[in-house]
Amino acid sequence: MIRLVAFDLDGTLVDAPSSWVWVHRHFGESNDASLRLFLDGKIDDAEFIRRDIQLWWKHNPKISVDDIEEILAGVPLMPGARELFEGLHRRHLTTAIISGGIDLLAKRVGRELGVDYVLANGFAVNSEGRLTGDGHVRVPIQAKEAVLAQVQEQLGVLPDATASVGNSEIDVGLFRRSRIGIAFRPEDEFVRRHATTVITDGDLTGVLAALDGVDAT
Repeated sequence: MIRLVAFDLDGTLVDAPSSWVWVHRHFGESNDASLRLFLDGKIDDAEFIRRDIQLWWKHNPKISVDDIEEILAGVPLMPGARELFEGLHRRHLTTAIISGGIDLLAKRVGRELGVDYVLANGFAVNSEGRLTGDGHVRVPIQAKEAVLAQVQEQLGVLPDATASVGNSEIDVGLFRRSRIGIAFRPEDEFVRRHATTVITDGDLTGVLAALDGVDAT
């Protein structure tokens, strides 16, 4: 029986492809140059975050976590998210968000949906809550599998009792540590191939049916 369900955030629980890009677009910026360097292995996660913050500083040198929260307040939940978590709670399943996205959004979504564990990346701040330029890397973008393994060890839950839900290539690591990997509106064929279930209709309540099918076997 499934005991733990782990979720990606961006593009899965919220209807936005990236919380980082959401902030960039607010300022009319793009981090494409940094993304290329990251994908080429020339900068790490921490430097990626530093460069993102530097883009925001061009517009607001005193930007604070309150400012970021206000910008992210407009990010909507994915359709069916509330109904999905009501169903998960009725089944007494443990839930987790494991995201390379911004923790301010992940925590807000966690509160709204009643998620048990929230792991995402954040910011170092000074005494006034202003961003110092450094970040807190809790979920390396290309190491979600290792983070899920830590959660499973902490809870005493085996991969065979785990389900995971994500939409992108970096979520395939979650699938590898799970009995069932659900590709929700998958970005490409690679994600589809590595999932055990694919949901394309954009409504998260389909996850419940996928879980019921596993528990019935």
